[in-house]
Amino acid sequence: MSKLTGSKKATQFTESVIREMTRLNDLHGGVNLSQGFPDFPAPQLIKDVACQAIQDDINQYAVTWGARPLREAVAREFTRRYGLPVVADEQVTVCCGSTEAMMSTMMAVIDPGDEVVIFEPFYENYGPDAILSGATPRYVTLREPDWSFDPAELAAAFNNKTKAIILNTPNNPTGKVFRREELEMIAALCRKWDAIAISDEIYEHIFYDGHRHVPIATIEGMAERTVTINGLSKTYSVTGWRVGWTISPPSLTGAIRKVHDFLTVGAAAPLQEAGAAALGLPDQYYVDLAAKYQRLRDMLLGILERHHFTCYKPYGAYYIMTDISGFGVRDDVEFARVLVKEVGVAAVPGSSFYKDPARGRTKLRFCYCKREQTLLEADRRLGKLAAILPQPLRT
Repeated sequence: MSKLTGSKKATQFTESVIREMTRLNDLHGGVNLSQGFPDFPAPQLIKDVACQAIQDDINQYAVTWGARPLREAVAREFTRRYGLPVVADEQVTVCCGSTEAMMSTMMAVIDPGDEVVIFEPFYENYGPDAILSGATPRYVTLREPDWSFDPAELAAAFNNKTKAIILNTPNNPTGKVFRREELEMIAALCRKWDAIAISDEIYEHIFYDGHRHVPIATIEGMAERTVTINGLSKTYSVTGWRVGWTISPPSLTGAIRKVHDFLTVGAAAPLQEAGAAALGLPDQYYVDLAAKYQRLRDMLLGILERHHFTCYKPYGAYYIMTDISGFGVRDDVEFARVLVKEVGVAAVPGSSFYKDPARGRTKLRFCYCKREQTLLEADRRLGKLAAILPQPLRT
């Protein structure tokens, strides 16, 4: 057998379906409601700081685990918001986006044979991350309409091999914001089985309708067993900057920093300066951000429901999961391809968020981190949907 092939690990997952939908969207000139990047500008202040940093020749390597101003800003803001002390030098590692922060963390804490609990539907990176780090994933299903989990099913997923659970709240793709009582159940299992919580909190400031983000690190007994992952991308509309970080207990920081160092060396130095400035924005910025996204959420909910999608109302992040079974389709991938090619609107097939694709065959995910004009154009194009459906399904 030829050795000129990919590794066995690489055969266990596909390329990113989300990024594939963006490529299809670009090919067909569609409205991109698939990949979660804003089509409106980042705050002027942080763009100015980034440009000035480049002009000031902050263009060489920063300290591998992050420039001090950014690490201190991360520690300061987490402590200020959530009342949990964080020591920048001992706990904060700046990475090349939250994606690398997740990968560095998993490779730092997981050994082959360990198991990792993952809620599904999941952000599509988590499964491959587990495989690449040598873990065996154990999936626990979040069930619509409120994306709740069965406590017994979650408890059954933990055992002596469980090294970690991956948590994402507010959640992509469902928009679920985990409640404190749910987090306490997760925390109790982590304490019982001596497991780590790896908590992706990239949407921490985007929540609605009275819901609030609770970091699992603030639950009793969890500060010493939680790695919190975050970044600039979603909060400040700079998904292309790739600046993220981990906040870890000191016992894990050294391992994370070593893996991060040999994966990427460090994040872009001038953008770290801008990140420190971003974290210093006034609280009103975050109030306005959530209010803006709530308006866009309500707008897209109205559009999708008008075009006969069944929607599951999100309470955080900026995605809407929908059910397309009312259209009579059985293949979400084919439906998504038709939607972008013939209607001109891109969404993400729901099957890409599940271990067993059959669980997502009747679902599509749309994002609303877009200008109102973009959503209105999507509305106009979706008017063509009825015309391409089989005749008995037209309404």
